[in-house]
Amino acid sequence: MASASHAVDFEVGDTKASVYGYAKLDIIYDVDADLGNSIGHSNIALDNEASQDGHFNMHAYQSRIGFQTSTPVSGSDLVTRIEGDFYGSGGGSFRLRHAYGSWNDILAGQTWTNFYGFVAGTPTIDFTGPPGVGNQARQPQLRYTAGNFSASIEDPDSLGGSEDTIDDIQSDDDVAKSQLPDVVARYTNTSGPFKYSASTVLRQLEYDAEGIEGAAIDDDSTFGWGIALEAAMDVSEALTLRAGVTHGNGLGGYMNVSPQKSPAYLDANGDLEALESTGGTLGASLKAGPGTINVSYNVSTVDLDDANNTAVVVGDDGEETVVGNFTDGANDTFETAYLNYIWSPADRITYGIETSWASRETKGGDDGDAVRIQGMVMYSF
Repeated sequence: MASASHAVDFEVGDTKASVYGYAKLDIIYDVDADLGNSIGHSNIALDNEASQDGHFNMHAYQSRIGFQTSTPVSGSDLVTRIEGDFYGSGGGSFRLRHAYGSWNDILAGQTWTNFYGFVAGTPTIDFTGPPGVGNQARQPQLRYTAGNFSASIEDPDSLGGSEDTIDDIQSDDDVAKSQLPDVVARYTNTSGPFKYSASTVLRQLEYDAEGIEGAAIDDDSTFGWGIALEAAMDVSEALTLRAGVTHGNGLGGYMNVSPQKSPAYLDANGDLEALESTGGTLGASLKAGPGTINVSYNVSTVDLDDANNTAVVVGDDGEETVVGNFTDGANDTFETAYLNYIWSPADRITYGIETSWASRETKGGDDGDAVRIQGMVMYSF
């Protein structure tokens, strides 16, 4: 749920400046397991696990403040933006969201990854947002925009994650290596009531364990890629339909709410293997009264069928131990369905009520689900 376009504007010389933001209270009741400040699928209890039902929570961590300037420089506007909220460390600590400058179609700094086009996402009150679409996250980048097309090089670690390895042999820090930036391109356009976006990311995934005792192999690398297709159609003045699909090998965190944020893993032979992941979303928004009814179904899945990185380790005493990350308990599918009503009784004031259903399934076939009821009050400036 984004803030309304409100701001406190003023001018200093040729510079137009704006201070904007909002205070937001989230009121949460988890019918089943405690899902956290925003929906955390890994917190869902599986059907064979004991769990405490009924959890109430209130917080204001999504509240945010930002500062933006626009100054004419050599025939083009120099735009800067700095913004933060209080979702740092899972909630309670101030964190940087945006910090960038843009001039003459060149953007440099931290802002939304170029992989997500903001076309397929149906509004939610839950801060996690829908699984399966491109991640609505921000990371350092250098981007060039020409009309509807934009290309960027982006930090490979922020969303990419580290390559998982065999437990007890190597840690992520031992092997994860970023030698090249991620390359992202996106095209977004509108044709009458139809809006669409297509994006792609290309990545090099690499580990280097040379000189590390017990390493299965010194180093290896693999290629990662991903695509995201998004569409939205204004069927009428009141009804908007949305759909999107995300797919790739080695996507890692570029897919929102992925069951496995790691893009690759080290198998038992010491080879680096990219993980295949797929996600999708279907949603609709219907204007009703002073607000909008939003409904969506979202899914993200990672193919762990062939992701067998288990290995036999022989200890000093000669005893054999089987180790590995992608055991039967590893998550491979997340689902979420949202239904909410968001309305504004007055300018700069937004209320909302939402019910959501979330589930997770493991590689071994165990699953579980949970229901959340959430309300919000947001005052913007």
